[in-house]
Amino acid sequence: MMPFSDEDLQAPVSSIIKTKIAPMLARDGGAIELLTIKDARVFIQLQGSCVGCSASSSTLKYIVEKELKTAIHPDLDIVNVPQGMEDKLEEL
Repeated sequence: MMPFSDEDLQAPVSSIIKTKIAPMLARDGGAIELLTIKDARVFIQLQGSCVGCSASSSTLKYIVEKELKTAIHPDLDIVNVPQGMEDKLEEL
């Protein structure tokens, strides 16, 4: 059970993405956007050179998930939203 509300998670998740994760991805031409947080599910979208990159699943697991779960809570669920699916989060 997640001890934080989605609203409680917004600021720390956003901060970690902006200060730690985004700069790492930017070095290789990638980008990341925090779309929303619903029921402790963090919906992000990998962008830039991350789109279609064969290493994007590793980036998601070993950079994004690791940073957020270590810093905030191990039960966070991180979901990468494919391009064009931004309005269909309930399907993911």
